[in-house]
This record gives sequence, structure tokens and C-alpha cells, in this order.
Amino acid sequence: MAWPWRRKSRRKLARIAIEGPIAGPTRTRVLKALREVEQREFPALLLRIDSPGGTVGDSQEIHAAILRLRAKGCRVVASFGNISASGGVYVGVAAEKIVANAGSITGSIGVILRGNNLSRLLERIGIQFETVKSGLYKDILSPDRALTDAERELLQSLIDSSYHQFVAAVAEGRGLSEEEVRRFADGRVFSGAQAQQLGLVDELGDEDAARRLAARLADLDEDTTRPISFGKPPKRFAGLIPGRALLGSLSDQLQLELGWSGQPLWLHRP
Repeated sequence: MAWPWRRKSRRKLARIAIEGPIAGPTRTRVLKALREVEQREFPALLLRIDSPGGTVGDSQEIHAAILRLRAKGCRVVASFGNISASGGVYVGVAAEKIVANAGSITGSIGVILRGNNLSRLLERIGIQFETVKSGLYKDILSPDRALTDAERELLQSLIDSSYHQFVAAVAEGRGLSEEEVRRFADGRVFSGAQAQQLGLVDELGDEDAARRLAARLADLDEDTTRPISFGKPPKRFAGLIPGRALLGSLSDQLQLELGWSGQPLWLHRP
């Protein structure tokens, strides 16, 4: 007897939502959901993306998992919500088709790496670091000093490599040449309507339009087929407290500035 979570779902539509920054917890949740969709052999997946992007590695892992799912025959349609930028675009181009609202914020194709030079502040309050290191670049982006020219050149080569990977993935996913992608892959953002003109988006429409497209691609009834959601983030009682959403947003921003400092990011940072 097959376990309930292993049962086949050949006539059903799956849905996975990627919301907020793409990082550790989101990656874990989404990858687990994609594995379940694959195991249950869903013919189509609606991928809802409302994210400014995130870390490079996490975005790449989700992108690769979507391509594996497509290789098994699952039709994947991405739906861009309020924002699907940078790493959100990278994940989205793994889909077969992309649908965006006319006013969705997308684009921001590029890489950013930021550190914190606190040397003047530390000097003012009398704090000095003592560093012992095994190599010249072991303390690169240390907050107690500025970058040297050699360090800046080294980090730029890292960013350039990550940028090339991003451009190549967009070009392959959207059927464009890398030269075409580089013309607009300079970090700028677009509306969904502008993105469609550039070839980043196939159709303009809301999530229901994307659902209908996914159903048609999988030869399902678009009027009656409703998606089954996977990988929902756990609900927390604290989320009901007034002002909690604002505190959560501030916490996310603090994480970006401190927790991800020194990491190359595929992230829209206005």
C-alpha cells in the first residue's frame, strides 16, 4: 500500500509560494515542497514568487530543483507577484512560462556585495582589533579597516563570475542571447509590462491567469482545476500581534545588513 504522501497526482495542479528573502529557511522549505511535487508526479506546478531575491547559492539550488522537476515532465509556470527581482528572477527563469502583473516590480539582474567599514567609529570609541591570519586575504571585508586595492580587485572578479552565471541562466531560460540580456542586466528594475517587452515575461496577468496557463500546458481543465499548496510557512501566533509585521520587516532588513554582510547577493536593495 502506498503511503498517502506518495500517492500519484497526475490530474492535479501543485502550487508553491516563494515569499520574502531567498535564504536558508526559505530554501529548505521550497526544496522539500519541490521533492514532494516530484514524488507525487504532479503534471503541473504554479510557482508564485513575491521576493526581492537573496543569497546566490540558495537561489541556484531552487533553480536547479525546478529544472529537475521539469525534466521529469512537470509543466512549471511562474507567477510574479508584487516583486520578483534579482534572485527571484533567477528562480523564475527556471519555469517554462512566466506571467506577471503589469505593475509587478522585476529585473534587478546583477550581484551586490557589501561590507561594513566601521574603522572610524571603532577608533572613536577606543576599540582596536588584533588579527592573526594564515593568508593575505583571510580577513577580507573585516569591519575594522578599509579594503585595499588588491582586495577590491579580487572581490570584483568574484562578483563578475557570479554575474556571468546570472546572465547565462536568464539567457538560457528565456531563449535570449547573453548579449541581449546584458543590455538590460545592469541592476535596473522594470514593471511587468516593460519586462514583457524585453522578453523576461511571457504574459501579463494575475495568479489566476498563471494557474489557467499551467492547467492548459498540462492538459487539465482550467475552469475546474484548483492548485494544492505545498511548503506553506508555519503560522505563528505572534503574527497576530499589532505591529508584528513591521517588526518582522525591520528584522529582515537587519539580517540583510548584518547576517549577509560580505556575501555576494542576488538581491534588489533599494
